[in-house]
Amino acid sequence: MSRPKKIKLSTAVIFGAVAFALGFSIQILTAARSEATWGLLYQVLGIVRTQYIEPEVKDDKLIYGSIRGMLRSLEDPYTRFVDPEGYEEMQTHLNGNFAGVGIQLGMKDEALTVIAPIEDTPAEKAGLKSGDKILEINGKSTEDMSLDQAVSLIRGTKGTKVKLLILRTVNEKPKEYVLVRDNIKIKSVSRKKMLDAEKKIGYIMLNTFESKQTYSEMADALEELDKQGLQSLILDLRNNGGGLLDEAIAISSIFLPGGEVVHTVDRYGNKETFQTVSVDYQWPDKPLVVLINGGSASASEILAGAVADNKRGALIGTQSFGKASVQNIRPLSDGSAILVTVAKYLTPDGKDINKVGISPNYVVEIPTASIEAALKDPNYKYSEDKDDQLQYALKYLRNLK
Repeated sequence: MSRPKKIKLSTAVIFGAVAFALGFSIQILTAARSEATWGLLYQVLGIVRTQYIEPEVKDDKLIYGSIRGMLRSLEDPYTRFVDPEGYEEMQTHLNGNFAGVGIQLGMKDEALTVIAPIEDTPAEKAGLKSGDKILEINGKSTEDMSLDQAVSLIRGTKGTKVKLLILRTVNEKPKEYVLVRDNIKIKSVSRKKMLDAEKKIGYIMLNTFESKQTYSEMADALEELDKQGLQSLILDLRNNGGGLLDEAIAISSIFLPGGEVVHTVDRYGNKETFQTVSVDYQWPDKPLVVLINGGSASASEILAGAVADNKRGALIGTQSFGKASVQNIRPLSDGSAILVTVAKYLTPDGKDINKVGISPNYVVEIPTASIEAALKDPNYKYSEDKDDQLQYALKYLRNLK
């Protein structure tokens, strides 16, 4: 029995040596080609430094432009470069504060798109909607504009104005919106209440997963409703543009008794499965409805997918946005950073929803007439009674036995 093992080992060593030699030769050739290719960049830098008509061009401007061009060539809007000032703003954003107009942006059909307006911000008050295409920012076309460039143009000092040219549908003319920037305070949980005191049906609106306090806000809201005798819950993820993967997993762990939350697949096809994690507060067995729409993206879709595939609750509303990629933030030596897409994610059942979205169990559209009336009436206020999706969810839970 020992002899075949020795033969196999010898064979492996021989083939390993050949493979190493071939691999070493390929590495030398690849390195030479790479050096020649990068040499082009240095040639161009040298020409610009010595011959460009404006002699005071700063090196960091040239390097930053080169990096942006490099990442843009990947044709992935979520892989992008952020300069030191932008990275500092990003850190502030993750802590829940920034100045801007309150819109979450993404790319859809190769166009800069509003994923969702943040509740009670200039964008929402002006009537911007999920799915709106931003054609211009302050008169500058957004064609070929990266996400970080768009964000930089939209954000600014409190009290200053920004003009957005918006296309809502192909049958409408673009409309200009003038928004006044304000300090944006992101609250993960914006509404929580008992909608039906008799049946003990609660409601929580979760606006975002971008704050590191999202899980704790969610747990506190549930605990508060639990003290009132909560028996079933409507979790509203409409217009929630997503955020942090860790927060999505933690909140999924509140509602799931265990099991898979999401899978990620890296560039080599390696799959990693994320299970529920240990959390301080759990609500794993009572009736649950999750509301979604075209503004539900990223982390929202992770939670919705986990609820649906684990048969933990019902999804009601319309098709979600379809952003199913994972980005890592990699800080660089000068205080800048790159966000790089490192994986795509799949729902627990293995569904790839990128650019497709999640289909609800029960499709309930908001009538176009209701949306138009809200946009035309400056005094329009949200009414739960007129919210068809919410009313459907209430009826669904009331009819459960």
